[in-house]
Amino acid sequence: MEILLQQIINGLVLGSMYALVALGYTMVYGIINLINFAHGEVLMVGALTSWTIIGLMRDAWPTSPGWLVLFVALIISCVVASVLNFVIEKVAYRPLRNSPKLAPLITAIGMSILLQTLAMIIWKPNYKPYPTLLPSAPLQIGGAVITPTQILILGLTAVSLAVLMWLVNYTKLGRAMRATAENPRVAALMGVKPDMVISATFVIGAVLATIAGVMYASNYGTVQHTMGFLPGLKAFTAAVFGGIGNLAGAVVGGILLGLIESIGSGYIGVLTGGVFGSNYSDIFAFIVLIIILTLRPSGLLGERVADRA
Repeated sequence: MEILLQQIINGLVLGSMYALVALGYTMVYGIINLINFAHGEVLMVGALTSWTIIGLMRDAWPTSPGWLVLFVALIISCVVASVLNFVIEKVAYRPLRNSPKLAPLITAIGMSILLQTLAMIIWKPNYKPYPTLLPSAPLQIGGAVITPTQILILGLTAVSLAVLMWLVNYTKLGRAMRATAENPRVAALMGVKPDMVISATFVIGAVLATIAGVMYASNYGTVQHTMGFLPGLKAFTAAVFGGIGNLAGAVVGGILLGLIESIGSGYIGVLTGGVFGSNYSDIFAFIVLIIILTLRPSGLLGERVADRA
């Protein structure tokens, strides 16, 4: 039971990060029907930017508290990633908005490779240790352990999701998002500016991805220019799992995928008689994707146009 409880905690932490990134995918798809495959690289740029800011702050103010350094690095990284995603939408996607579906898809893949290459040039290809800024002493919960960083991840995810749901459902921008998602031309006739709404959606997605990236780096203790590819792909799987275009579906899909991956990696050795180890945990995400696409292509919760944002 201790092992199961530990894997559930790990799965909730992992699923929380997947959910944040999956929301970026599902928001963009809900409004312009585009899968932004460069979204994982926005996560990577946010994490690497925070690593740089932390290094600069530690050199300039070596006695500053760790939580303050992490907070400042997170804010600056969110701004950098938001500007980057805004530029990506304006330069790479907006000119292709009325093109055949294949054109923006190929552009998104090309943008992903371009961002990886630029990050490799700027930050070099080697793995970099991410500083431990929060207390490392774990807390005991029924025989399992959880670190302060993991508690922060769960708390930040809950707050981010609550703020996003409030933004989408109760603000003028949220109403404009829902209107644009349902019918951009009619929304424009009613005074909504679709271009502004789409840009805002990309900015919000970048903020969520950066939060996930910084927390991912803090939890696993390393950053590198390819770190966003696999989490981005799994977050896309989570979005499809829950129902692409559905905000609640992205959250449910992310949490469930994290739990499936974590529990599966904890028991895969037992189930296969030691043939496979926990390093095969990545296969669970794509097994889930194949099953969902085969049995329920619309995802667990399906796509609800009114909630696409």
